[in-house]
Amino acid sequence: MAKSLTLNHGPLALPVFLPDATFGTVRAVDSRDLVEAGMTALVMNVFHLMQRPGSSTIAALGGLHRMAAWDGPIVTDSGGFQAYSLIRNHPKQGRISDQGLVFQPEGAERRFQLTPEKSIQLQLSYGADIVICLDDCTHVDDSPAEQRRSVERTIRWARRCRAEFDRQVAQQKRSGPPPLLFAVVQGGGDLALRAECAAALLEIGFDGFGFGGWPLDAQGQLLSEILAFTRAQIPAQFPMHALGVGHPASVVACVRMGYDIFDSALPTRDARQGRLLAFTADPQRPGFRLTGEWFSYVYLADRKHIKADTPISPGCTCFTCRHYSLGYLHHLHKLGETLALRLATIHNLHFMAQVMELIRRERSAAQPGEV
Repeated sequence: MAKSLTLNHGPLALPVFLPDATFGTVRAVDSRDLVEAGMTALVMNVFHLMQRPGSSTIAALGGLHRMAAWDGPIVTDSGGFQAYSLIRNHPKQGRISDQGLVFQPEGAERRFQLTPEKSIQLQLSYGADIVICLDDCTHVDDSPAEQRRSVERTIRWARRCRAEFDRQVAQQKRSGPPPLLFAVVQGGGDLALRAECAAALLEIGFDGFGFGGWPLDAQGQLLSEILAFTRAQIPAQFPMHALGVGHPASVVACVRMGYDIFDSALPTRDARQGRLLAFTADPQRPGFRLTGEWFSYVYLADRKHIKADTPISPGCTCFTCRHYSLGYLHHLHKLGETLALRLATIHNLHFMAQVMELIRRERSAAQPGEV
């Protein structure tokens, strides 16, 4: 199992959680806050970036790293899931064909086209460290015929992405290592299709893989069987990205399955809404494990926090907990002060960084064959 990835903007220790900087920014915080919180890489989204601020603007501003003042690795999501979600919910705003995606979100002045080749071209032009193939996403409850169509299209698109990536990299002069190219395993809830898709993608050849499709069921529960089966189809030496997984318990569960990379807007969205993550005990104490009731939520709006002169979470060393009390954050939250958004976001991201560090520590201490 991979322990780190060698990328152009530095090594990336695994497992790792990536906050969603969808439009080139993590809401409420800047790049210094992200480093302070322990974030080592970001994920950004081609579907959104090609619309706002637009590819020509990104180029004029020096690429994603310079634009966002971020020196670490950046993963760019191809945007397949976002385009699928838009078209599924608003069929008049776009369509999917074998050629690619055409869409015009509400309020947009023009239509956008995203093909496998264009997705690769854009991601490389943005300066991404990990590039993700455009895939044809489905819902886990879609019909068998739709799942079959999605897998076949995803495989065809992956071949086109691989060819365009190789062509682009061969033409470019780079001082560091080339970006890594990940493909996405689709198949919905059909295990046979998942296996078929994984086998075809392995034959094409990629540096890593992602779990395609929404990872939760209708009740919001992790699709553990499908996630575990999909991971098992990919040899352990290849890193695998659990796309969209960000709930702490889900992250830990997926690490046990062998997933290495996680991204989600959940921790930062929760923070802006005043829902903070907290360990139930000091994680630095001997014997602390990520099992049982190891974390809980702290709601800033609760009146019981008015005079709480304590940090948010036991043993937390984030900037927020080192300098501010829970009572003060409650005060800021009730006032609607924007400082509350920043401080809460720093804390939740630091919590996720601590979880990753604890997992890495457990992994390094585990006996052979254990996770």
